[in-house]
Amino acid sequence: MKNSTAPDLQTLPRRLSLLQGTALNMIDMVGIGPFVVLPLVIQTIGGPQFIYAWVLGALISFIDAFIWAELGAAFPKAGGSYNFLKIAYGEQRWGKLLSFLFVWQTLIQAPLVVASGAIGFAQYASYLFPLDDWQRRLVSGSVVVLIVLLLYRRIETIGRISLLLWACVLTTMGWIIIGGLSNATQPVLQVVQAAGPLTTGLFGAGLGAASVKTIYCYLGYYNVCHLGSEIRNPQRNIPISMFISIVGIAALYLLMNISVVSVIPWQEAQQSTFIVSTFVERLYGPEAAQMATWLVLVVAFSSLFAVLLGYSRVPYAAAADGQFFAIFARLHPTRHFPHLSLLFLGLLAFVFSLLFRLADVITAILAMRIVIQFIGQAVGLLILHRNRPRTDFPFRMPLYPLPVLLAIVIWAFIFVSTGWSFMLSGLTVIALGVVTFLLSARVKRQWPF
Repeated sequence: MKNSTAPDLQTLPRRLSLLQGTALNMIDMVGIGPFVVLPLVIQTIGGPQFIYAWVLGALISFIDAFIWAELGAAFPKAGGSYNFLKIAYGEQRWGKLLSFLFVWQTLIQAPLVVASGAIGFAQYASYLFPLDDWQRRLVSGSVVVLIVLLLYRRIETIGRISLLLWACVLTTMGWIIIGGLSNATQPVLQVVQAAGPLTTGLFGAGLGAASVKTIYCYLGYYNVCHLGSEIRNPQRNIPISMFISIVGIAALYLLMNISVVSVIPWQEAQQSTFIVSTFVERLYGPEAAQMATWLVLVVAFSSLFAVLLGYSRVPYAAAADGQFFAIFARLHPTRHFPHLSLLFLGLLAFVFSLLFRLADVITAILAMRIVIQFIGQAVGLLILHRNRPRTDFPFRMPLYPLPVLLAIVIWAFIFVSTGWSFMLSGLTVIALGVVTFLLSARVKRQWPF
């Protein structure tokens, strides 16, 4: 698989600014998630305490972002986690296995992420157009194709498109929040107070399972790390963009949830398939609800744009490093982006969008990521701190190593909360990846043979 003519990762031009990187993070994070997950979270908790699931999701993301910030600032390369795992665990030994497993999982879970957004897009479009099951599948597949076509261009053009899509995201969220808070049928303070104090009993009531769904809505704060080779001044801009993204999106999510439930009681909201459309229809009538639905679809489309952009750099990074099929290391001859990696992931996303259900995809995505990507990176950072000087880390988290240890414990809790079937499926994917790696290493007579 080694390709001696593979291009250096640094041939990707650094043309994305802090603003553009932050915009790509935030549109990746929002997507269709909060609009379809809001009722599911309320159902899982079964009461007004659902707000704590959104707070916990933000807290977990913020803690984990410290790990990403240190690694992203120290190793700003295309592929993000691929490079972090390889460097942390040793480029010639365990790092080869861990980075291979990440790429292996990416080939499955990245298209699943895109498919989940496309499926959610088609589900929400049913508010505007009555769609049967196959028509929804056709819509979701068409969305994936359109995303690939939009991404098939230079990175600076994509940066400008991202700002336009980011404006659509903020406009949609702002309309929901301002509309609900200014037309609340029950006092906002009463909605907040109804959640009551956070107790250990809430965890037994499903807070962990509900947080699986809210964390899905926060995923993407690290998208800028996958684009590390294309970010200007990465030592500064990568950490800042992540923390701005998390704080901004957390505020929008919390305000949106409070706004919606202040108009539609949680007992009713948990049964809604088109919660935002129903919310706007109640406030302003059916024509406004149709407009709001179109905006939600634009937001969902924007997220898929950012997701597929970031993940298309992972197979490229591995191939350019000689650890994946060399064909994925090729850049477009005139537009200078990894076009074959983009097309391959887009094709798989298209297929997955035709095959799966949204609720199952959301949980499967998280279960598949946690062990190798989130826990693996956290442990890897501990190893790096032990083996490398402080000067190798332009960004240093406060209270180290407490945030790292806390992140490991939390991710383990979330992994268990996905349920035995999804835990087993995630571990099965890892096991198959290990077997594939060993067979490949045996043929090539590389470590551990």
